[in-house]
Amino acid sequence: MVRIAIQKSGRLNEDSLSLLKSCGISIDNGKDQLKAAARNFPMEVFYLRNGDIPQYMRDGVVDLAILGENLLAEKGEDLKVVEQLGFSKCRVSIAVPKNVRFKGVQDLEGKRIATSYPNTINNFLAANKIKAELHIINGSVEIAPNIGLADAICDIVSSGSTLFKNNLKEVVEIARSEAVLVQAPSVSNEAEQTIQKLRFRIQSVLRAKQSKYILLNAPNDKIESISSILPVLKSPTVLPLAQKGWSSMHSVINAEDFWEVIDQLKEAGAEDILVCPIEKMVL
Repeated sequence: MVRIAIQKSGRLNEDSLSLLKSCGISIDNGKDQLKAAARNFPMEVFYLRNGDIPQYMRDGVVDLAILGENLLAEKGEDLKVVEQLGFSKCRVSIAVPKNVRFKGVQDLEGKRIATSYPNTINNFLAANKIKAELHIINGSVEIAPNIGLADAICDIVSSGSTLFKNNLKEVVEIARSEAVLVQAPSVSNEAEQTIQKLRFRIQSVLRAKQSKYILLNAPNDKIESISSILPVLKSPTVLPLAQKGWSSMHSVINAEDFWEVIDQLKEAGAEDILVCPIEKMVL
C-alpha cells in the first residue's frame, strides 16, 4: 500500500485527481473526506493542506505527494522529486502597483514586501544584496499594496489576471514552477514497489500527452525522405495501399512540433494526413 498526499483544495487538487484517473486509478472519495482508498490499486489518498504536506512526508505519514515546485523551494528542499508532471505551471514573481516606476531589482532596496514565500524572497534578496522588510501573509497578498501594508508583493502568478484586478504589474520573475511527484525520505520496500508501478503509469500518460499519432499517404518513392521527418519512436510503420505505387505511413510526432512537422511532410510529398491524440504510450 502506498499513501499519497494531494492538496485538499486549490489549483493542484483537480489536476492531481485527473492524473490518477488517467493512470486507471479509481478513488472512492466522498465529500469532505480527509482520506480515501483506491478501488483498483494499492493506494490511499490523503487530502491535506498544501503547506503541511512536506512535514507529513518527513514524519512518514505519507510516501508520496503531488506538490508545486514553488512549495518545495519554500518548505521542502530536502525532499526528492521523482517526476515532473507538467501541469499547474506558474511562476514566483515580484509585483508592484502599476503607477510605480520600476527600473530594476535595486529599486526593492528598503521596500516593504508582502509574501507567503519568505524563504524564496529572502534567498532572492540575499543573492542580489538587497535589504527589504518582509510582511508574511497567509492568503491573498495582492491586496497588501492597496491597503498601504506593502510597497510590493512576492507571489505565484499564472495568467496575471489577479495582479491586473488588483492594479499590480509583474516586474521580476524569481522562479518557474510546475507540479511534481515527490517521494518521502523513507518508504517501505512494499511501498517502493508500488511507487515504481505508479511512476510507470504516470510516465505513459505524460508521454502520450506530449505526442500525437500521425497517419498519412505517400508515393513509394517519397517514403525514405518522409521517414527522415517522422520517427519519434524506432521508425514509421509502412503499409501498402490498394492504389499501386502508394503506401500508408504511421508514426508518432512531438505535439509541440506539430505544425512545423506537418509543413515539412507536405513539402516532402505526404497527402491525406490524419493526426490523432494518444491516450497512453508505453515504451
